[in-house]
Amino acid sequence: MMLRLVAFFLLAAFPALGEEVVAGLSQNRIAITANFDGSEILIFGAVKRESPPPDTDPLQVIIAVAGPSGEVTVRRKEKRYGIWINVESVDVDEAPSFYAVATSAPFDQVISATEDLRYRVSIPQMIRSVGAPMDVKNAESFSEALIRIRTASGLYQMHPDTVEVEDETLFQTSVALPSNLTEGTYTTRIFLTRGGKVIDEFETNIDVRKVGLERFLYNLAHERPLVYGIMSLVIAIVAGWSASAVFRYLKS
Repeated sequence: MMLRLVAFFLLAAFPALGEEVVAGLSQNRIAITANFDGSEILIFGAVKRESPPPDTDPLQVIIAVAGPSGEVTVRRKEKRYGIWINVESVDVDEAPSFYAVATSAPFDQVISATEDLRYRVSIPQMIRSVGAPMDVKNAESFSEALIRIRTASGLYQMHPDTVEVEDETLFQTSVALPSNLTEGTYTTRIFLTRGGKVIDEFETNIDVRKVGLERFLYNLAHERPLVYGIMSLVIAIVAGWSASAVFRYLKS
């Protein structure tokens, strides 16, 4: 009932042109504090149209949330002479720090390979690695390793059949954000598709920031590293001295 009510106001607020997305988020700002253990974002919306939906292919919905992107160095290790050492490395030019995709049906049923390549929806398409050294064999395996590692840590997620679509008009899903988030702007994209083709796209942002003491320490470490280093050293000395004093007191 609540979803229908929200969708009604969303539809009333925007003019219609064909089939287009009208969507919202349960929150567009996330504060990272000392006890932050993750968060969950509810993403909901409706399809604005001036005529009844076509009777051909069913409407499908894709929701993708991407964290800040950056260059990542992926290294391959081998065991030589009884120890593990780095033997090769590849710089992945661009990879999101977090990426989650939720769909209303199995992924290959909601979008074609051509449209996936065009809009960069799937996890592999979000990884760009074009500068691998010529002497590195099977360079694509480094991107696969990055996806595997970040999937295991909850930073890359694929959730087929988790977007609820009602009467080809209302939709909703939730995306779990882990505790190890990178600070920055998280882009949320919503795609409407029919027959594997994208018919509309909507984009909005989620702001993820450290607050309080965490924000102060983060800024200090990046803007004044010398002061941060001295402060850390002083704290370590004081903590060590205090622990030693307590131990001597208990021993006496």
